[in-house]
Amino acid sequence: MTASNSSISLFLADDDATAELGEDFALALKVGDCLALSGDLGAGKSSLARALLRAMADDAELDVPSPTFTLVQSYELRIPVSHFDLYRLGDPSELTELGFDEALQTGICLVEWPEMAEGELPRERVDLKLTHEGEGRRAVITAPAKQMARIERVLAIRAFLDTHGYRGAHRRFLTGDASLRAYESIHQADGGSRIILMDWPGLPEGPPVLDGKPYPKVAHLAWDTYPFVAIANILRENGFAAPEIFAADYDQGILLIEDLGTEGVLDAGGKPIAERYRESVACLAHLHGLSIPHDIPVTPDHVHHIPDFDRTAMKMEARLLLDWHLPWKRGTPASDEERADYLAIWDRLIDQLEDTEKNLLLRDMHSPNIIWRAAKKGIQRIGLIDFQDAMIGPTSYDVASLVQDARVTIERDLHDQLMSDYLALRHAQGGFDEAKFLKSWAIMSAQRNCKLAGLWVRLLQRDGKPGYLKHMPRTLAYLAIAFEHEALAPLREWCEKAGIGRA
Repeated sequence: MTASNSSISLFLADDDATAELGEDFALALKVGDCLALSGDLGAGKSSLARALLRAMADDAELDVPSPTFTLVQSYELRIPVSHFDLYRLGDPSELTELGFDEALQTGICLVEWPEMAEGELPRERVDLKLTHEGEGRRAVITAPAKQMARIERVLAIRAFLDTHGYRGAHRRFLTGDASLRAYESIHQADGGSRIILMDWPGLPEGPPVLDGKPYPKVAHLAWDTYPFVAIANILRENGFAAPEIFAADYDQGILLIEDLGTEGVLDAGGKPIAERYRESVACLAHLHGLSIPHDIPVTPDHVHHIPDFDRTAMKMEARLLLDWHLPWKRGTPASDEERADYLAIWDRLIDQLEDTEKNLLLRDMHSPNIIWRAAKKGIQRIGLIDFQDAMIGPTSYDVASLVQDARVTIERDLHDQLMSDYLALRHAQGGFDEAKFLKSWAIMSAQRNCKLAGLWVRLLQRDGKPGYLKHMPRTLAYLAIAFEHEALAPLREWCEKAGIGRA
């Protein structure tokens, strides 16, 4: 272990507390982590390992046999876990024969009796020593800074749960998104209904990209949990199904929120369910007929100002096609002339949005963020989540986000049906200018799809996430639909000249 390691000492009053620590470690460990469990016989090593594995599997009855005789037991879970018991290890070099290195490359290694492996275990590991203390146990955790930060975070969340009436609650990984946010499902010890915990430690600034500002600030991305609470509150006040906030620690970035359900708007094969998309577009039409204020009180000391989807943010996002997609597509970066022409086109397009309808836009109104609530009626059938980056801007943006879902193909007949539904509902509200809306929709569709066409490449090349590239053909097909509007002719011609078209 390195000299820079730090330690935490915890008293575990009973077996339940030991199992709870195992659950917490199931949320803290990542691929490549080695957890070395040491302590005398009966100190609780196997109990902690069993709780960790069952939490990772989300199966309280998971059979966890002791690997005393087999030396290693492997589990194909959310993250693969290999459970080693080295008590009977003949020689430290046998660890290689057991496949330890390979297991560590693709998953997590839990190691009981690590002292039997002498110097064969990785130096950058987590050590957890259990000793008897009174009627309970003492756990001393030693880890490098990176792993210790994760451990401290899960322990802080456990303290938050204890403070807010959820002592003894069972925690399970729910999901993580493309940002730093992660979500847990919280099951109360008394068997009450499930709630959701949002773990959001805050956004790092990142390098400056424009006028000395990092990308999140230029694009008006939320930095903390205040925006989520503000938008959730204003949506609920207006009759929409957004999560109720049960408890919040704004400084640490931890929220306990209502669980709206688990059913989405796609079928078992991942295809859109027309009825659910039609209800979703009706929900948007209702929202766009309301007047949402810019400023929303969150606490007595904090008012959230919803940012405007301004020219700077629109162009910054549209530039992703220029900076990432174009070089990837043709192997050469944009010339100075191409850059100037592209940005000038966007300036003229944004000018045409000056008199378009503007209201609250949720920013990512598509399948991952829509919960289907079949037992409810009207707009309550559509559960809304992941709206912390909401802005005030052209309402057409959210319609484009929904009818051109970035994660699933919306065939043209359903696309046209959804547009027809929306237009009819807005006309029924009165005072709706369809021509202005359709021009705005084409511009916002093009802006969003230019952003996504660049984003998929950035996720591949900068972030090492190639899976998003599968969305590229769909994104370019959606862009082609936006190009059907005459207002987009200059951008269409620029793309054709630059060699950008269907994948």
